[in-house]
Amino acid sequence: MDTEQEQTTAPPPAASSAAVRKRRLEAFRHRPTPRELLTIWLPTLALVIAAFWTTYHFIQPAPPDHLTITTGAADGAYYQYAVRYREILARDGVRLDIRTSSGSVENLARLAKDPAEDNSGVEAAFVQGGLGPMSRNIPLADPAAADDGPRPHSLGTVAYEALWVFTRGRKEPTRLTDLRNARLAIGPEGSGSRKVALDLLAAHGIPAASATLSPLSGRTAIDALKGGELDAIFLIAAPDAPVVRELAALPDVHPMSFANAAAIAKRFPYLTAVTLTQGVFDLQADLPPHDVQLVATRANLVVRADLHPALAYLLMEAASEVHSGAGLFHRAGEFPAAVGTDFPLATQAESYYKNGRPFLQRYLPYWLANLVQRMLLFLVPIFGVLIPVMKLLPVIVNWRRQQRINRWYGELKFLELDLDARQLTREQLDRYLKRLAEIDQAARHMRMPLDFSDRVYTLRQHIAFVQERLAALPGAPTEKTA
Repeated sequence: MDTEQEQTTAPPPAASSAAVRKRRLEAFRHRPTPRELLTIWLPTLALVIAAFWTTYHFIQPAPPDHLTITTGAADGAYYQYAVRYREILARDGVRLDIRTSSGSVENLARLAKDPAEDNSGVEAAFVQGGLGPMSRNIPLADPAAADDGPRPHSLGTVAYEALWVFTRGRKEPTRLTDLRNARLAIGPEGSGSRKVALDLLAAHGIPAASATLSPLSGRTAIDALKGGELDAIFLIAAPDAPVVRELAALPDVHPMSFANAAAIAKRFPYLTAVTLTQGVFDLQADLPPHDVQLVATRANLVVRADLHPALAYLLMEAASEVHSGAGLFHRAGEFPAAVGTDFPLATQAESYYKNGRPFLQRYLPYWLANLVQRMLLFLVPIFGVLIPVMKLLPVIVNWRRQQRINRWYGELKFLELDLDARQLTREQLDRYLKRLAEIDQAARHMRMPLDFSDRVYTLRQHIAFVQERLAALPGAPTEKTA
């Protein structure tokens, strides 16, 4: 019988033992109380999320892999510059789309358009000097349109562009007043050369209504000049522009030498007096046959104010590679430059002229430098918020837990002070003993981590001490109230 009894009282199965161990582990595992969740954990989580969200808000999106620039005529220097830019940007995986135009005025108008309304999405342009808001004498082509949105910013000036007046015939004029009754081609509407030509003609007493003006330009203007239909052509172009070289090589066609070039430059601050040296076009043919005094503007590389900073730096790199060499009117290293701009200088351009390329782009590929730069910004909330919070949070949580224990100590202290101050009746003693039993029950079920267990047991010992003191008083119940 004893054997059968032992067999019937065998140990519980392994599953039951596992359930017991699980319950024991659950008893020691601490979970935040609802009050801790509301007062500590949720505000902390909100603070960390707000820090990362704010950082993300200030992080620039990844730079696009394409860019659109507007130049001028396909046979002009602007277009040739853009072709070289396209080759340089392609090294970093950025596609440059080139759009031709009638000139700088149209380029500015394209930049001023809202990309949401204009499918072309023009983000950069070459603009001749004298058309920007910082020009003293020649305002923006359309100031009202410029006020509708952010004004374009300049990445600097990139080259001198001379005002060329090519005349036909043996007699070479030296002042614009000599062209009072001449047939002049000053470029189409929307071209920068037309705008400057009209202002200079007006300054020399030749209003637009008193001269025979033609909107011809490019190949049609050259053919008209050779055919005797025009007496002179106005154009603004770099000396290495194909159209300039072609006109300079034509027989009986001469670039006009401005006798008053210095005076024009004083009158129009965006113009600079320059000299085209004898024979510089062709030493063997001695073209030009003498020094030619000219006035020149500075070509601006202009971008939209919202152009991605990474693309702005890429354009600055391309401009440095294309324009840093010596030219017929300037020394090596003179361009690109931050001086003589007709538009506010972009922040990226200011940084580039002072410090060169951004630090990461000096040592990393373009795409990797931009990725690392954007990711580095997340170190700000990590080191500025997350790590300090992780260090401070345990202190706050432990302080909160200690406060819960101290609350019961405060009630014990109040009870002892009341006990010392007056004689307690039987009913009061009974009520206090019941309250001590409630405190002991609350302390027993207090959810605390293991490292606070000693403090909880110490609290319960102090509760028992006060219970024993009350039980020893005359008139107290013979048994503790459970």
